[in-house]
Amino acid sequence: MATVVAAPWFRARLIPELKNRQSLLYCRNGPRRYPQSLCFRRRSFSIYASAGDEGAVRVRFAPSPTGNLHVGGARTALFNYLYARSKGGKFILRIEDTDLERSTRESEEAVLRDLSWLGLAWDEGPGIGGNYGPYRQSERNALYKEFAEKLLQSGHVYRCFCSNEVSWNFDTLGDFVIMRSNGQPVYNFCVTVDDATMAISHVIRAEEHLPNTLRQALIYKALGFPMPHFAHVSLILAPDRSKLSKRHGATSVGQFRDLGYLPQAMVNYLALLGWGDGTENEFFSLEQLVEKFTIERVNKSGAIFDSTKLRWMNGQHLRSLPSEELNQIIGERWKDADIVTESQGVFVQDAVLLLKDGIDLIPDSEKALSSLLSYPLYETLTSTEGKLILEDGVSEVAKSLLAAYDSGELCGALAEGQPGWRNWVKKFGKLLKRKGKSLFMPLRVLLTGKLHGPDIGATTVLLYKAGTSGSVAPQAGFVTFDERFKILREVQWESFSSNVPLSAGVVTH
Repeated sequence: MATVVAAPWFRARLIPELKNRQSLLYCRNGPRRYPQSLCFRRRSFSIYASAGDEGAVRVRFAPSPTGNLHVGGARTALFNYLYARSKGGKFILRIEDTDLERSTRESEEAVLRDLSWLGLAWDEGPGIGGNYGPYRQSERNALYKEFAEKLLQSGHVYRCFCSNEVSWNFDTLGDFVIMRSNGQPVYNFCVTVDDATMAISHVIRAEEHLPNTLRQALIYKALGFPMPHFAHVSLILAPDRSKLSKRHGATSVGQFRDLGYLPQAMVNYLALLGWGDGTENEFFSLEQLVEKFTIERVNKSGAIFDSTKLRWMNGQHLRSLPSEELNQIIGERWKDADIVTESQGVFVQDAVLLLKDGIDLIPDSEKALSSLLSYPLYETLTSTEGKLILEDGVSEVAKSLLAAYDSGELCGALAEGQPGWRNWVKKFGKLLKRKGKSLFMPLRVLLTGKLHGPDIGATTVLLYKAGTSGSVAPQAGFVTFDERFKILREVQWESFSSNVPLSAGVVTH
């Protein structure tokens, strides 16, 4: 965060204009008359720091509707929201749509949707109104013209008759346009008038606006407006310490929402990009952030956007949801993906409980359940790791397992749930004189077709339920127990230890 004399807020103080100093513009093509712009006469000024907490707090977030809401903009909105809420103040949303060529109502609606999704409710602004509206710059032109005329009458600005090709006297390089020849106000003028007439007390924005602050200070002074307090936060950087941009992957709030991120995880992570409460704690709800947030703890250096950490944090927030909410979110995802026939029920509950530790993003749940329902036995047995299982006598375990299935002993145990599984597997291990890894690794491969996965007992019970409950959709690619044991019967185990090609070792369906 930009600071002056180690204080988090600063104001601009003007030094009186030097006598006999004139601002001159020279037109290359002579004294021809062109549509007039209004230019502000340069003033010299200095900056001093102030505490900045007196009076009612009113902050604003003022996005331009020219594209999607960038995570940097979202963080600025969040810091403004947290500061306002922590001080009992107001959070105002204002749309800066003076760029008529690039501004669209679709972009505005997307920004509003993203802010609402993040939970950053504004107290005044589009859709809500307020005492300081309208809240779109395009609807405030009459106000800008009023104050431009005031500046013109006071001599702080002058009419410019220059063409688009202009040659400048060195002494006038600091002069700047406030109204274009087409009558449209320029950014710095709009922002100053809007902030002043909306009684904005504190301006929290990105450090790239620092040069604008100086020009805005001149306009404040010229119009006799009280100066707000300014704080400028550092940029969000990519891992290579360049400015975060599209070339680094997803950068907008909408993109992260579509990728399956939770709003509470996004808010939590964005808050930590440049802020901390001074402890080792990294997990905060929005309410906790309001309670803990102080602008003084915002760092001066740029924060690195780490997508891997964001994903991890999202997983933590996802798994901390109440079980009913988590089941509903993932169950609906599975139903929409045509994996399950119903989005709720015992099967969905058990599947979420079993798989949630491996789910960081909501879309991950599709792959997790689809993988559980599959039976890639051939791929596993022909893999490098599968060779170790073959050398450990998995074929002998397969014979005993087939016998247990044919007798109904295994299915009877699974019908009793995990207690039935535990009793059965204990007896099965004693029969084979195996325990621990030498027992459970072969069983995992034979029952699931995989070398790794969640708890083998819970997995096997769930797969049995999947085949008896009708919970799995026909198009989900589920390999039932009957189909799995049919595949096991057709495995030619001897081919795995001979010169016969491995592709002949298993008959798949």
